[in-house]
Amino acid sequence: MFRITVACSGLTEAEGSGVVSDVLEEFTHRQWQHNVECTWSAGTLSLCASNDFDENGQALLDEFGDAVLASVSPEGTVRFSVVAVSEA
Repeated sequence: MFRITVACSGLTEAEGSGVVSDVLEEFTHRQWQHNVECTWSAGTLSLCASNDFDENGQALLDEFGDAVLASVSPEGTVRFSVVAVSEA
């Protein structure tokens, strides 16, 4: 099992704080992602999740990006990145 953290930067305070619940709701439909946590802090939207197949975090990153962009139309440029992947 892998524990993965991904992040999104470039959102405004209103966008970032408003999208947390939407992202969490979207991930309730993705049963292959476990122990999902989404937070907005210091200008960064972060998502942590566990799964048994994503050794480099790219699959979660893609899903996170889709969920964020489906929930908000950012005013500026946003960047998505894999922050950490560890075996849990």
